[in-house]
Amino acid sequence: MNFDFSDEQKLLQQTARDYLEANSPLATCRAIFEGDQSYAVDLWKGAAEMGWQGAVVQEQYGGAEFGHLELAMIAYEVGRSLAPIPFGPSVYVATEAIIRFGSDAQKNMWLPKLAEGSVIGTFAFTEKPGQNGPSRADAAVSGGKITGTKMPVADGADANVAIVAASEHGEIGLYVVALDSEGVSRTPLDSFDMSRGQAQLSFDGAACEKLDSADEAGIAKLLDVAATLQAFEQVGAAERALEITREFILGRYAFGKPIGAFQAIKHRMADLWCKIEIARSNAYYAAWALANNDPELSTAAAIARISACEAFEDTTVEMIEFHGGVGYTWEYDCHLFYRRAKLLSSSLGTPKYWKNLLIDRLQAQAAA
Repeated sequence: MNFDFSDEQKLLQQTARDYLEANSPLATCRAIFEGDQSYAVDLWKGAAEMGWQGAVVQEQYGGAEFGHLELAMIAYEVGRSLAPIPFGPSVYVATEAIIRFGSDAQKNMWLPKLAEGSVIGTFAFTEKPGQNGPSRADAAVSGGKITGTKMPVADGADANVAIVAASEHGEIGLYVVALDSEGVSRTPLDSFDMSRGQAQLSFDGAACEKLDSADEAGIAKLLDVAATLQAFEQVGAAERALEITREFILGRYAFGKPIGAFQAIKHRMADLWCKIEIARSNAYYAAWALANNDPELSTAAAIARISACEAFEDTTVEMIEFHGGVGYTWEYDCHLFYRRAKLLSSSLGTPKYWKNLLIDRLQAQAAA
């Protein structure tokens, strides 16, 4: 049995890495921090030309129809480069939601635009900082109009369409809202990671269309998909952070030799490597379950989410520590990784939320 990726998949990943190394060095992320753009517009257009935004979109809607495994490999490289583009919310969630739950008319309306990158999508499900799920949505729909507030919404200031969790007749559902329509207002929010903007979206009788088959179980499955794909993004970024840290400790000297030669540093670096490899393994299994529509996805996605969050956050904390005094400065890149780790760990629900969710799912399986 062959568990390796195919030659075509390896080529896709290498092509993505080559493109991002050439067009999205860490200086690109820093430029967004220090400049006026909210995301790297040229990089977003280039990614669309490579077919990344339409990786899982069917060819009939203008997509590349690669598949979820291929998208996971692209996500890994996007994370590795800290690409400052609204990739996750648009591709992992908004596009996926319309593919899974949209009507033919909704697919024809939005998928070609999402696939070509002319439209940016986002997912609006939380209504206050620290909220982890849409089960208590105060946003409400009546007569095809939506009212309420969502915050923080990733890339909400730049997105053209939002998939919004709201209640109607006491049931939670997902609704498509064009963000340039009447009754929608946006307020940019301060973001811990300035390369990935956040916003508050307010709806005052804005027109919306329901994704008819998106019930609570469907929303949970959508979040499992997004968690799996984002785990690859986190693992890719964690690996890059570890590589940069390794190069630094081999060149930083104390008492006449590189600090990487000291046993205490070696042990901590080895621990980080193990955490990243465990997260990678969990992400691979979740991606397999996703690609094969296996029922294990519900637990595999939660495990991948938890381990990826912990691996990325722990690596960035140690990255700053190993860089010593300069690790805390603006000029060094450590904070770019630390900020992205914190942001991704808070999106889609915190690790604590996913741990509790994993327990509930395992108990439900044991009782079945």
